[in-house]
Amino acid sequence: MNFWWLIPAVAGVALVLTAALRRYAIARSIVDIPNARSSHSIPTPRGGGVAIVVAFLLVLPFLGWAQLVEVPILVAIGGAGTLVAVVGFMDDHGHIAARWRLLGHFCAAAWALFWMGGLPAITLFGSSVDLGWLGYVMGAFYLVWMLNLYNFMDGIDGVASVEAISTCLSACLLYWLIGFSELVWLPGMLAMAVAGFLFWNFPPAKIFMGDAGSGFLGVVLAGISIHAAWSAPQLLWSWLILLGVFIVDATYTLIRRLVRGDKVYEAHRSHAYQYASRKYQKHLPVTVAVGAINIGWLLPIALCVTCFGLDGAVGVVIAYIPLLLLAVKFHAGELEKNQTLGN
Repeated sequence: MNFWWLIPAVAGVALVLTAALRRYAIARSIVDIPNARSSHSIPTPRGGGVAIVVAFLLVLPFLGWAQLVEVPILVAIGGAGTLVAVVGFMDDHGHIAARWRLLGHFCAAAWALFWMGGLPAITLFGSSVDLGWLGYVMGAFYLVWMLNLYNFMDGIDGVASVEAISTCLSACLLYWLIGFSELVWLPGMLAMAVAGFLFWNFPPAKIFMGDAGSGFLGVVLAGISIHAAWSAPQLLWSWLILLGVFIVDATYTLIRRLVRGDKVYEAHRSHAYQYASRKYQKHLPVTVAVGAINIGWLLPIALCVTCFGLDGAVGVVIAYIPLLLLAVKFHAGELEKNQTLGN
């Protein structure tokens, strides 16, 4: 049976839901008001990422019924994503202390890993390494870091959406090339859900994603990458490469802020992409550049890892070095000239 009609269906649901959420946010004054640490200049409704969550979760039971995805994987990713989205939604509507958010995030990670069986054996420099129970610990931190870095990186119009779409579609291409086309459904449906939302979020954005959507995307992308690694170990490395723009910028910025003694859970705008958007005085060039880097630089390297035998760890190093140089060039993690410690 042909199920490709799901592509426009999922995108359409997200498109319509985002429009409805925008009207709801305006009516309830759920609006981001620009401040000194904002990257936007006009009040904008937020919380539109709920449309991504709903559109993606709605299609999961159908994927299970049609036997396109194993039920335990749907339970793992759907359950973890739902918990993260609920925590983010509550935080969008009323502040939740960082420690309670983090607890919820680790509970979601534990849920996903329980149903997926932890991390599979990792291929490192030609050797297979079975991490055993340590794989659960590393997997939990990986899932939690991915969902939080996605929150951190959702700071300008369209960038989180473009990252998700380009990464998911690139992964689908890799799956198809190495004969695992049955894996395309999860990233493919996620890309379509985000595409429907991007119509409203493309620069200049008419609605923001919010923590519910960005955290959901981060944990689902990480969960999908672990699921893929159970089929082919090199695919985990390929996912780490494809997500390199967000991983490098967020990690480098966090390290610099930790070294300086900043309160890392507080809002800031010192990521490389935020400095770049201020330099060019527009969000669009930076958002488009992220997509171009993903397709023009990271995808070919991931292709070499997946199809041509390049060691995954070596591929990550090759992919990340220019991204690290860009982070340095755009002052990632530096204090702004008008910002001082403690502000």
